Amino acid sequence: MRDWKRQLGLEPHPEGGYFQRIYTSPRTTTTPAGPRPVASSIHYLLTREEPRGRLHRNRSDILHFLIDGGPVEYVTLTPDGTLERVTLQAGTRHFLAVPGEVWKASQLIDGAPYALVVEVVTPGFDYADHRFATPADIARLPADVREALAPFLPVTPRQ
Repeated sequence: MRDWKRQLGLEPHPEGGYFQRIYTSPRTTTTPAGPRPVASSIHYLLTREEPRGRLHRNRSDILHFLIDGGPVEYVTLTPDGTLERVTLQAGTRHFLAVPGEVWKASQLIDGAPYALVVEVVTPGFDYADHRFATPADIARLPADVREALAPFLPVTPRQ
């Protein structure tokens, strides 16, 4: 197993796991929240020590490409309340697009030791466009949906 964390110089990510920004477009676009790069991209790594990505949403669309390891499961919740689970795994499915304003979380499954993903954000990522979910955000959802999302809502936000 490659030491992706060391090899790519990844740092702890506030969502869980590890990351490193690898691209920010020099061109910008206008959004309702202000100017943003046309696109940005990161390496994102989940490991046995950091097996989950917290529930969050962004204004921008995010494309996820499994590069190595896995399987990794993404759990999404659309604005209309539709919960979906998608597994990225070598040889079957290696790509997922998550539209802006959709809640998402991720986790290693089936005993996977790690998953390395490249994320492309368009328009480019800005922390002003990002929000972590709180228990209040899911309080009015049906019990089965709340139960599915609960593992992705930590008691204390990671900084």
